[in-house]
Amino acid sequence: MNPILKDFPDQFETERLLIRAPRPGDGQMMYEAIVESLAQLKPWMPWAHQEISPEIQEGVARRMHAKFLAREDLALLLIQKNSGAFVGGSGLHRFDWEVPRFEIGYWARTKFEGQGFITEAVNGVANFAFEKLFAERVEIRMDDQNTRSWRVAERCHFKLEGVLRNDARDVEGRLRATRVYAMIRSEWLERQTAGI
Repeated sequence: MNPILKDFPDQFETERLLIRAPRPGDGQMMYEAIVESLAQLKPWMPWAHQEISPEIQEGVARRMHAKFLAREDLALLLIQKNSGAFVGGSGLHRFDWEVPRFEIGYWARTKFEGQGFITEAVNGVANFAFEKLFAERVEIRMDDQNTRSWRVAERCHFKLEGVLRNDARDVEGRLRATRVYAMIRSEWLERQTAGI
């Protein structure tokens, strides 16, 4: 089936979060969160080194919206349900519909760090991938030095499959190692049965 014809929700909820696709008009709140969080994002996110403005971020939000509709990339925004505050970003990226296989990405707005929102979001996004997109495999990859990121993967019961040495360049252009975590459908089903 052509991926553009796949029907699935563009939003879902976890205990504290509304997780939804970006929409036109989201640029301003994305801009504010990124500006607030630049110091924490720059060591890990290449896009945090690009020029930003409310107008640029509005363009980003609209391109994310279009790619979601085209099923080319599934960016997701994390919105706190009780306040409507923008908590951070996540999504399913670099996927293969033939398997299907997806990779979860995530970042937290600085003022929401350390409150469990990203762990909650990753569990929610993984459940969405397995339940609604019929994923057989969901991965999380990160710089080996990004310990906060790989601790999220471990809290969410993803298994470390390996560390790829000299796999990529970091934001400074230096060679880095990449940690690869994954969960497969049978493991996810076991967790559902066990109520984990």
